[in-house]
Amino acid sequence: MAIHFKSKLLACALGTFLPGTGLNWLYLKGPQCLWLYLHLITIILGTLGWFDLTHSEDKSLLSWFAVSLGEISLLTSWLTSIVLGLRPDPRFDAYFNPTTTQKNQSGWPVILCVIISLMVGAFILMAGLAIIFEQYFIGQIEAARKISQ
Repeated sequence: MAIHFKSKLLACALGTFLPGTGLNWLYLKGPQCLWLYLHLITIILGTLGWFDLTHSEDKSLLSWFAVSLGEISLLTSWLTSIVLGLRPDPRFDAYFNPTTTQKNQSGWPVILCVIISLMVGAFILMAGLAIIFEQYFIGQIEAARKISQ
């Protein structure tokens, strides 16, 4: 079995631009990696929950939970891109390329992937928290109105 060189830039780019798919884990660890399947399951559940919330009148707790799982999958993918991108090249090569002679020489493209992951991940996290708190307080107001009537 031939051992292929694992590029730090490609691993970061897959996590940054295709978040939640687990393709960065497929690239780094292969099809036996558990994280790949967890990402796929949660992003599918999150997508189904999102469609249920946007296309139905019933805003069920199960749909909100599924959307939360999808958001967590996206956020962990961006966090993984940040961690891999900021890992020193010798440490990355020692872990993912122990038997290859080719070494990573990452530069600005990896740092740009890290910056994009940080910006988009922070935006999605803040937006998700804002939506959660908004829905919570709307529910509290509706419950108070029912009690007062």
